[in-house]
Amino acid sequence: MNRPIRVLVAKVGLDGHDRGAKVIATALRDHGMEVIYTGLRQTPEMVVNAALQEDVDAIGISILSGAHMTVFPKIIKLMKEKNMDDVLLTGGGIIPEDDMKLLNEMGVGKLFAPGTATTEIATHITDWVKQNRNF
Repeated sequence: MNRPIRVLVAKVGLDGHDRGAKVIATALRDHGMEVIYTGLRQTPEMVVNAALQEDVDAIGISILSGAHMTVFPKIIKLMKEKNMDDVLLTGGGIIPEDDMKLLNEMGVGKLFAPGTATTEIATHITDWVKQNRNF
């Protein structure tokens, strides 16, 4: 496949702080990825539908609101219903380590805490896509 990795970056729910999501979107673009940023106040359904329409390789959710234990399971459920097993669901924000482990067990990919180097995030997405998406 000779196209750039496509990543959808989204803010779900009422969380209005999007600076981090914009920083990540820019950093991923700088790493050669094609980034679709959906903006604020998305629903899980909107995110999954946009990911399907855009044929993305990965979905990145930025969450600071504390709703991660509601948002991520809902997105995983919708992705499974739409047979999106070959799309990475990742993200970051204010997520306690114990919750990160629970979410990983549910099928969410690696989650990143504030302050994670953007190169680490880009490398993780690139490696996952190469292993799981026939690149």
